[in-house]
Amino acid sequence: MTEKLWEIEPSGPLRGDVTVRGAKNAVSKHMVAAMLGGEPSTIGNAPDVGEVGITAGMLEHVGMTVERSGDEVTVVPGAVTDPSVGKAFTGLNRIPILMLGPLLHLAGEAFVPLVGGDPIGRRPVDFHVEALRAFGAEVTHAADGIHARASRLVGTRVELPYPSVGATETVLLAAVRAEGKTVIRNAATEPEIIELALFLQRMGARISFAPDRRIVVEGVERLGGAQTRLDGDRIEAFSYLVAGLVTRGEVRVHGCPQDRLVTAITTLTRMGAKFDITDEWIMASAPDGLLPAAVQTDTHPGFATDWQTPLMVLFTQADGMSVLHETVYENRLAYVPALQSMGAEIEVYDTCLGGPACRYHDTAALHSAVVRGVTKLRGGDVTMPDIRAGFSAVLAAAVAEGPSTLRGVHHIERGYHRPVEQFRDLGLALKSVPA
Repeated sequence: MTEKLWEIEPSGPLRGDVTVRGAKNAVSKHMVAAMLGGEPSTIGNAPDVGEVGITAGMLEHVGMTVERSGDEVTVVPGAVTDPSVGKAFTGLNRIPILMLGPLLHLAGEAFVPLVGGDPIGRRPVDFHVEALRAFGAEVTHAADGIHARASRLVGTRVELPYPSVGATETVLLAAVRAEGKTVIRNAATEPEIIELALFLQRMGARISFAPDRRIVVEGVERLGGAQTRLDGDRIEAFSYLVAGLVTRGEVRVHGCPQDRLVTAITTLTRMGAKFDITDEWIMASAPDGLLPAAVQTDTHPGFATDWQTPLMVLFTQADGMSVLHETVYENRLAYVPALQSMGAEIEVYDTCLGGPACRYHDTAALHSAVVRGVTKLRGGDVTMPDIRAGFSAVLAAAVAEGPSTLRGVHHIERGYHRPVEQFRDLGLALKSVPA
């Protein structure tokens, strides 16, 4: 694959319509779940992102067939020809760890290589490993990955130390065909978790939601195929709403239900944004300018950690001092130096600002930021370190004075649906050229 870079020339307010497809974090997990069915499953409204191709490669490596047509991805389950996800997939994303449970059900053994994903902080696989051991699996670490073996997974009680999205998904995928009942305590409740559970239920799984972050799963002998259509990506929807606000334009986002953006909409309203909301679309504008805010990220239903990267750029254009307290990932602010190089006045701290003490308060993690606005940003030569930081760099370049060159654009193309076309449709002068 030829490495590309983007050349961006600020071109005034971004205006227009964007339609968001399903989230990359949803489609890939649904593809893994489809391995467990006795018949093919089809996932509609799938985004055209690199994550789909990477996950399809992993599934095909172990014996599944993946077909893509338009916005649909169909997974045809097959006999597992190789229960080890190839080492060629080492470090590409975090999907391999989620394949352990399904492979144990289908083959009784599994090997997955070391996981990757965005370098936003430690996302240890300990929660996943301990959960699978609770089901009765033998799990061992090796230098190049994780080996697991189990003649039968048996229902269990799993209390997660933190409501981790990935660990909750691992337990769901193991529990649906385990023998007996499984209770997950302190489970994540993000919309993507609910969406995955509903898909598994369509396949024949018995899943109940209980109060206090509990999910109860009664294992079944077999699952069938299912069809579903993903709801729009709430992270992408928020990102484009901010693209309009930060450039003093207005973007109308189609395809993402309002209930996925409740906390985000209220946060932006407090900053002076005005919203027009229908059942089909959401539009934001800030004709009177932007106000500063203090925001703390949290697990759902709090302010999502993936929303804070575009928000940080928006803070630079708000009139006053804003505060961001990141409580989900300790290294999520690693993108701040790139914004500082473009003139953003941001200071980061290892203390808890803008909210109560979080689990990083006794560490050296730089997880709080104070941002001064309104700041004139300047164009720069920036390397994108991860997906969400990549989008923030595009927003900064769109509002800056002078042209910018953005490198590492494969990150943003891994997670956002056709971003070059979307930004151009909004009026941004963006050229994609070979690096």
